[in-house]
Amino acid sequence: MSNQHFETGAVRNQMQRSAFSEHSAPVYLTSSYVFDDAEDMRASFSEEKERNIYSRFTNPNTSEFAEKVVIMEGAEAGHAFATGMSAVFSSLAALLNSGDHIISARSIFGSTHGLFTKYFPKWNISHSYFNVNEADRIEDLIKPETKVIFAETPTNPGVDILDLEWLGEVARKHDLLLIIDNCFATPYLQNPIDYGADLVIHSATKLIDGQGRVLGGVTVGKADLIREIYLFSRNTGPALSPFNAWILSKSLETLAVRLDRHCENALKVAAFLEKEEQAEQVKYPFLKSHPQYAIARKQMKQGGNIISFEIKGGIEAGRKFIDRIQMCSRTANLGDSRTIVTHPPSTTHGRLSEEERLEAGINPGLIRISVGLEHVEDIIKDLKQALRS
Repeated sequence: MSNQHFETGAVRNQMQRSAFSEHSAPVYLTSSYVFDDAEDMRASFSEEKERNIYSRFTNPNTSEFAEKVVIMEGAEAGHAFATGMSAVFSSLAALLNSGDHIISARSIFGSTHGLFTKYFPKWNISHSYFNVNEADRIEDLIKPETKVIFAETPTNPGVDILDLEWLGEVARKHDLLLIIDNCFATPYLQNPIDYGADLVIHSATKLIDGQGRVLGGVTVGKADLIREIYLFSRNTGPALSPFNAWILSKSLETLAVRLDRHCENALKVAAFLEKEEQAEQVKYPFLKSHPQYAIARKQMKQGGNIISFEIKGGIEAGRKFIDRIQMCSRTANLGDSRTIVTHPPSTTHGRLSEEERLEAGINPGLIRISVGLEHVEDIIKDLKQALRS
């Protein structure tokens, strides 16, 4: 049903039932599939038939998960991956050639930055960064060899917002591919394809899973682009496991319910932090004080679950704050049911030089909070004692 609400589609869109008429989709833990005869094998490998051949290529569970995200994002097609970073790498590597150029927001995940600066140069793929607050200067960076505009919004870890409508207009004007990492917002809160994105990437490890159990990634978008990405992945092998895909498909059924509580808690925590003397430059998309508040309200349903702020005292104060946390978790993940507190300058973005961190807006005292599903008063209580002690 094309007119279903998001929540209904998330629960009801499933793979076709097997001969056993199961109500809940089963797990297909198989590496390969059998054929009726030689002609069946030939026709299958030549893609005259659409069917599963080998689980590195496709599997009922990975196909179901990708298709659910396709529907949620309003895309034409999709492909699932073992991790979010394999989705980022495979999507770009499949579409870029030696000599191509990427324009990207400077505020991106540390591993994506490593991909741009350490590995792509080996294949003569270059990049230019723009600062979030200077996005209107993107066109100055465009070269004849530019192929892609890449961005995250909200950004990691600074929680800045990029105007998807503006990025879409620039991409169309210059015939560039617009690729958006939508990890922080999920398909429930934001749909970049509505604003002109050609591809949307998710680290499903985060809010899509929502409980810190499995790794996964997915790219959705235009069918011709996904076809190239699928062929690249089929040969290079970053396949999502059937079990992880099954978990992620089940997680999508509760995405809206979980995100509503995540966002409700996060807004209250952000409002608390704004009043704390030790917390400066609190950023949460749906706080009116956020520099891009109007853009966030235009393109997001709610503000998500990630908050950033700077703690007075710099890098040592940031570490001490992390040490004094009692209930919240200290871990590398985010988007979990449990609240997670990290100090990006010394962890997720610690491999960047100090100059690179500052250029990306990652100051020494920056703290990132992934607000969970605990009672919000208990979250605030823990943050309060860590700040004030």
